[in-house]
Amino acid sequence: MDGIDSTELGSNWQRRTVYYALVLALIMLAYAVLYHMGMVALEGEEVSFLHSLQVVVETFTTTGFGSDAPWEHPWMNVLVVVMDLTGVVLIFLAMPLLLFPLFEEAISTTPPVELEEDLTDHVIVCAFSPRTEVLIDELVARDIDYVIVESDTDRATALHEGGQPVINRNAESVDGLEAARLSAARALIVDVDDETNTSIILTAKEVAGDVQVISTVEDPNREHYHRLAGADTVLTPRLLRGESLAAKVTSGISAELNDVIEITEDFELAELPVQRDSDLVGRTIAESEIREQTGVNLLGAWSRGWFESPPSPGMEIDESTVLLAAGREEQLQRLKDRTRSTLRPPTAGETIVVGYGETGRAVGEVLQRRDVAYTVLDGIDMPDVDVVGGATEPENLLEASIADARTVVLALPEDATTEVTTLVSRDLSPSVEIVARAEQMENVTKIYRAGADYVLSLATVSGRMLATTVIEDEEVISLNTQIEVVRTPASRLVGQRLKDARIRSRTGCTVVGVERNGDVITELGPEFRIETDDLLIVAGTDEGVNRFTELLE
Repeated sequence: MDGIDSTELGSNWQRRTVYYALVLALIMLAYAVLYHMGMVALEGEEVSFLHSLQVVVETFTTTGFGSDAPWEHPWMNVLVVVMDLTGVVLIFLAMPLLLFPLFEEAISTTPPVELEEDLTDHVIVCAFSPRTEVLIDELVARDIDYVIVESDTDRATALHEGGQPVINRNAESVDGLEAARLSAARALIVDVDDETNTSIILTAKEVAGDVQVISTVEDPNREHYHRLAGADTVLTPRLLRGESLAAKVTSGISAELNDVIEITEDFELAELPVQRDSDLVGRTIAESEIREQTGVNLLGAWSRGWFESPPSPGMEIDESTVLLAAGREEQLQRLKDRTRSTLRPPTAGETIVVGYGETGRAVGEVLQRRDVAYTVLDGIDMPDVDVVGGATEPENLLEASIADARTVVLALPEDATTEVTTLVSRDLSPSVEIVARAEQMENVTKIYRAGADYVLSLATVSGRMLATTVIEDEEVISLNTQIEVVRTPASRLVGQRLKDARIRSRTGCTVVGVERNGDVITELGPEFRIETDDLLIVAGTDEGVNRFTELLE
């Protein structure tokens, strides 16, 4: 609903209130005439008309009848009884319908319908979602103005009361995008659904054809039409996430080191999940002697959705731990060998893909390309689905041979279903590896708690993809991992030594490299001094990288 519609609703309510007040006044005047005539003709008392009107008002409001009570004539008592009932109906029963909405409107917050005239170089977001929330966090950290265009009045009001810059407009209309000052904007982010996105893109190119338009697609087949409509960049986060989940499966099966983040030709970062039968499980970081035996620099560790950087020596490694390490390829390979199972052959057991939407199909395509056998479980009978049934039903998972499976990939569209399926899968097969997708970031921890080994959020992938497109002076190197790696200038730290900047203690991030004059320096000691035009390569959680950016600001 557009903001103008809500104004019309307010006008209708005011019109009804005026009509009610007029009808109430006429009825009270009629009763005053009847009461005046009754007092003269039936009670034999001469009273003024103003006195009669006063008695009617006292009766309607139940504040009393003054000195006129009691009445001798029965018809006068009937008249007063009828006035009592009429007053209750007209005033007290009408209060919830008319007066309460008046008070509610007086204290409620109405979202604006247009931006201030002097706002420029801002990012327009259509509309607010968990996916764009990650992007907004990035924009706030970099002090980039933005506005959310939301057509639903209730959602726009909630966002406005929550402190978000929002206008209650329809982004598919010319007036809506003009109210958001599209012609003065830096970029337009379109992230609703595939059809609505196409409509907004067409409108945007009509309003301001030179403004950068970035859209997301659920169905990769729609990418072509978004570009035909005029989108400058089209992102497919679901496809990327499917490939990322599949990479975790093949990484666990293959003995080779894959899915690394390359900083230089001989220096890489890697997320390495610890498998359940690894000899690292049950040891602390200190007891594992990872650095001594492999030579890697252990930057951090995930455990059930929580990230610790640097990991404390007493942190215990379990089957849900994901190690973040930096080093040369051979060093990371030695660590990967230690994270793998010591009891189970890497090819033992198939993979079960639960959910065969866009993400599930992307997982299947990657597994097929890498010759990994898999079974598909989905609630809809369609091509390539091996077992048809609900993911939360134990008999369906048993039919898919979960007891013999090595890995279960949960590519389900609802987080609540993913949580229950994780619990059921873990109960049926305590040793199976569970790799899961999450729609919303706040549910990642719950899915880990349910028993998942690795969880990747769509909001994280989408937000990073959008951020690296919009933010000009920063490059997001890692889009599909639990940690974020960015390359960014750090002019405010020029002249400081790393130990004086205290980046890790202040932000939770680690400087893994510095790009200087085209070369990347990875041997960074505490005495290393940051120079003009240096680009820092920083690794950490999304929140940590945002804190680092705020530090630079």
